[in-house]
Amino acid sequence: MKFEQLQKFRQLAYQCLGHAKDATFELADAVMTTRHISCLGDLAMSALFRREWSSAYEALQDCRPDREQLMQLYIQQISQVERPVLAIDHTAWLRPHARTLKERTYEHQPPALPGGIPVGIGQGYSTIALIPSMSGSWALPLRHERLTSWDNPIAFGAQQLAQVCQYFRHRPLALFDSEYGCAPLVKATATITADKLMRIRSNRCLWSAPPSYGGKGRPRVHDKQFKLNDSSTWWEPEQTLESSEPKLGKIRLRNWEYLHFRGSPKHSMTLILVERLDTVTGQLKTQPLWLAWVGLQMPPLLEIWQLYLRRESSRTLVSPSQTNFALDCTKAQYP
Repeated sequence: MKFEQLQKFRQLAYQCLGHAKDATFELADAVMTTRHISCLGDLAMSALFRREWSSAYEALQDCRPDREQLMQLYIQQISQVERPVLAIDHTAWLRPHARTLKERTYEHQPPALPGGIPVGIGQGYSTIALIPSMSGSWALPLRHERLTSWDNPIAFGAQQLAQVCQYFRHRPLALFDSEYGCAPLVKATATITADKLMRIRSNRCLWSAPPSYGGKGRPRVHDKQFKLNDSSTWWEPEQTLESSEPKLGKIRLRNWEYLHFRGSPKHSMTLILVERLDTVTGQLKTQPLWLAWVGLQMPPLLEIWQLYLRRESSRTLVSPSQTNFALDCTKAQYP
């Protein structure tokens, strides 16, 4: 039964490839089965690619896949029983020596060595992928598109989320890294039927909801400041929990409700602080992890922070120089 289902899926995907279907389909099989690729000629030498080497270049030149139909086909294969978890990421493909390549922009890329320059020249890509429920490091990309010099990663990611969410039966959960943890993302996704869990940089400042209007003067938009890197501005959390994880050790969780960014005062969030503590001294072992929840009904506090780790475990580009809390936890949970 599974073989027949796979055969049917491959036939439907074949119909979505546009021109040069045969060469493109065999090239895709070669990509998925070749472990090391140094150039396009390596794919032409694959046993699954039964054509001349020039057909590999012609396939890429002539093929125009229908991305919308392919995305719908992928979603049809997904189980509609459980709640889908999506991850949106902006990654860079650095091409510093390709001077004739069009639409090169300055892209942020964490350096491989400490002290390196974190900015390079290349092309940016925005990807939205389905994260599986089981442990692992794979993900199913639903849309993977290049960002031009006129595109904004946050607005482009929100557009991709809107395109994908209309085909899901259940309300999905979208995971974002700290690049998206800002007011423009909250406002851009406000009308999309999806819950959001985003990471926030530790130098951010949030605001509490203002008191009720007293009837005089201009109504207040903000109330108290909540600086993430200044504990003197914090007030008592709504909830504090501690748990002992088999691979991570002692974890302390705290959350504050009804906070917002300065640029999005009409969109309330729940702020979550995740800290990894030493089991003996109780001191912090790594930098804290700040998360923000925007949605209808937040999962239990003991579960929500692990949802973000599923995103980190499925990243395709992770710099070895990053030693933040999320990656530390990911390595311990998904070695």
